[in-house]
Amino acid sequence: MNLEIVSPQNYRVKEWTQLLERRGRDKQGKFLIEGFHLVEEAIKSRADVTTIVYSLEKGKPAALFAATEDRIEWIGVSQAVLEKCTDTQTPQGIFAVVDKPMLDGEDFWRSGLRDLVVVVDGVQDPGNLGTIIRSADAVGAAGVLLGAGTVDVYNPKTIRSTMGSLFHLPILEGDLLQILPRARAEGMQLVTTSLQSQQSCYETDLSKPTWIILGNEAKGVSPEIAAEADVKVIIPMQGQAESLNVAMAGTVLLFEASRQRMRSPNNNSCQRP
Repeated sequence: MNLEIVSPQNYRVKEWTQLLERRGRDKQGKFLIEGFHLVEEAIKSRADVTTIVYSLEKGKPAALFAATEDRIEWIGVSQAVLEKCTDTQTPQGIFAVVDKPMLDGEDFWRSGLRDLVVVVDGVQDPGNLGTIIRSADAVGAAGVLLGAGTVDVYNPKTIRSTMGSLFHLPILEGDLLQILPRARAEGMQLVTTSLQSQQSCYETDLSKPTWIILGNEAKGVSPEIAAEADVKVIIPMQGQAESLNVAMAGTVLLFEASRQRMRSPNNNSCQRP
């Protein structure tokens, strides 16, 4: 059935606009993704896409429609509806409604997260969180763990910043003070950064099972979480900058861990199960 909605007052439109806010996403258990690339990545990754909404003016993307094999609801809408349901200045002509993945703590452990994991403690900027997730995906990390106070991973700006990496690795929200001690008990090395540390990240063995803890842009890792870390490292800098943006620092650590793993011929790290 070819469905069309032209009125911004339609009840479906009201449901979609609620997904622009965290309260609406939590209530419905869904989130929005906008743009051809993100929708395509979601379908390729077999995310739980329930509805694809496209511009009646631009038309239905034929290749994308063929790839869904009639298993996803398609709805054509007016420009007014697109503008109401998206938070970009110039809507791209297509967005999708996706069910949030039902991943709990035990799923996180069962999925084999025994190697390289990124732990995020209170990062507030959507762009920073998106970049961290993208970097974790780039090095083949096993997953990302989000602690309390971290920006919503399903914030539209966060999603755009991931460039589709959101769909490539498990992401869990949880109580770090409960999860980190368990990780240590199971043999994980917990690493965080500190400007007071004398230990360089390049002189630290990151080839072993390691969870990298990243903190808030202004305050860094909270004292309670920092106390859980086994190792505190510094990223050496030759210039005059005092520190790096949290996403940049996380990327440096992740790629150093990846470099060390690639140098070890018997190390199968960074290979997802």
